[in-house]
Amino acid sequence: MAKHNFNAGPCVLPKQAIEAAIEAIRDFDNTGIGILEISHRTPGWERVMAEVEQLWRDLLNIPEEYAIFFLGGGASTQFFEVPANLLKTKAAYLQTGVWAKKAVKEAKFYGEVEVVASSEDKTYNYIPKNYTIPTDADYFHITTNNTIYGTEIHEDIDSPVTLVADMSSDIMSRPVDIKKYGMIYGGAQKNVGPAGVTFVIIRKDLLGQSGRKLQTMVDYATHYPEEARNHSMFNTPPVFPIFVMYQTLKWVKEIGGVEEMYRRNKEKAALLYDEIDRNSMFVGTAAKEDRSLMNVCFVMAPGKEDLQDEFMAFAKERGMVGIKGHRSVGGFRASIYNACPKESVEALVATMKEFEALHTK
Repeated sequence: MAKHNFNAGPCVLPKQAIEAAIEAIRDFDNTGIGILEISHRTPGWERVMAEVEQLWRDLLNIPEEYAIFFLGGGASTQFFEVPANLLKTKAAYLQTGVWAKKAVKEAKFYGEVEVVASSEDKTYNYIPKNYTIPTDADYFHITTNNTIYGTEIHEDIDSPVTLVADMSSDIMSRPVDIKKYGMIYGGAQKNVGPAGVTFVIIRKDLLGQSGRKLQTMVDYATHYPEEARNHSMFNTPPVFPIFVMYQTLKWVKEIGGVEEMYRRNKEKAALLYDEIDRNSMFVGTAAKEDRSLMNVCFVMAPGKEDLQDEFMAFAKERGMVGIKGHRSVGGFRASIYNACPKESVEALVATMKEFEALHTK
């Protein structure tokens, strides 16, 4: 039976990236040594580091005035590294979910933090609107997609101060106007690779400007010194996750780039949301205008709540994997990241239709 992977992360990966990774474990770049064993100073690996950076630049049109790092520690480490490097007196945050709230908590260790708006009052089922970004803030931090609650900021907002975005779960899913951001960061394990590597895209003029003495590895300037390009290799980088990222981004480029990826993502999301809205057994949980293209959250319709476990088992029998909703929301969540094929979404929709027919005879 075919399995359809809707896990919220780590994500489904392109088959060609998986096959390339398997081969590289056996023999990387015809060296006779596997990718898990090679030195990161191997010429072939230095070439991969340069090429993966160029793929990021090509796919997102990242100008040369931005540096790109590939680091360890996940996005959660960036929650404190961002304020350590950028917060001088005050930072502003938009609180749209659990991860945004965690970022606020970490920033408070470094200075004043103003939460300009929050959707916590309605269990983060919408994106706040009509808030004011304080012009005296050093930066304004947003989380563009909220995996737990299924909401997403769909446009590159205009900010009067440096805009910082956690794009862990929607990077490469749509075109981004990089120049509107001072910094973008995120874990790779939703759209661009496996867990274990974090991407950081930062405008170079922001490096080394905190005014505070920082630990070497926390200081962004360490990873992009003026005198040399280290390609994020001040210390040993997470080689294998970066290699899988490299293969994944090659796939994105081959299928037509981020523009084509965006078209596919909108098509997949529309298929599933249309069925949720049509099907008498289910209702969506996020405000319609803020629905995520990446994480589709829904619950049983009023009066059908007692059928939740039955549908979960029903879907599992038909190969659906990872559709259980987060414990704070309940219900179901289908994560349809970049490499999730349309066929999997169609299979889930068919399962939902079949379940409805079973209970409306």
